[in-house]
Amino acid sequence: MAERILVVNPNSSVSCTQGIERALSGFGAPGLPRIEVTRLADGPPAIVTWRDWFSVAEPLCRLVEREPAAAYVIACVSDPGVDAVRVATRAPVFGPLRSAVAAALARADRFGIIAFGDPSLPRQRRALAAMGVESRLVAHIPLNLDMEVLTDPIAPRAALIEAGRRIAAAGAEAVILGCAGMASHRAAVEAACGLPVIEPCQAAAALAIQAVVAGRPALAAAAE
Repeated sequence: MAERILVVNPNSSVSCTQGIERALSGFGAPGLPRIEVTRLADGPPAIVTWRDWFSVAEPLCRLVEREPAAAYVIACVSDPGVDAVRVATRAPVFGPLRSAVAAALARADRFGIIAFGDPSLPRQRRALAAMGVESRLVAHIPLNLDMEVLTDPIAPRAALIEAGRRIAAAGAEAVILGCAGMASHRAAVEAACGLPVIEPCQAAAALAIQAVVAGRPALAAAAE
């Protein structure tokens, strides 16, 4: 079977999944692993509460056990189930939040996050504290829009741009889009706020590609 990276949207939103696919459409090239995007059809409409966050861990593990891949991306920007899935597979597993923070700090000293909603804030801050980078966060702005509004190509654009400009005014040097549903708005927010804007699924996919490609010589040597 050809190498593939499986990107799993842990919510059931079709529009969110399609937005992730579009965000990753430029990541294919000869010699690189194939990227496939899927979703948990029985997942919540969005990962809003802690209950949603915990509820997807076991379904994600079961999906990974029946869908072998060279690497996995759990495509929600609160990294639900990532640690559990790492127990279910020997392949590398990437969470978009941690990947996006790494990408932001590779380009800037301080960053801000546009969050999905107020319930996302404690989950994301816990992850930042675990990474030891919470002090580098200068603004954390929730939009509190429904997923189907967020994934609309027009409806959330003004709110996203306003949030990006507020983050820039707070002294950030990079912006992280804090929900996979925001993926199609990255370029517009970047143009409006004048800062690098990190789309987390792209950041995680880039790390997954790196892991798979870098692992090839080791795999070849082990087979000899």
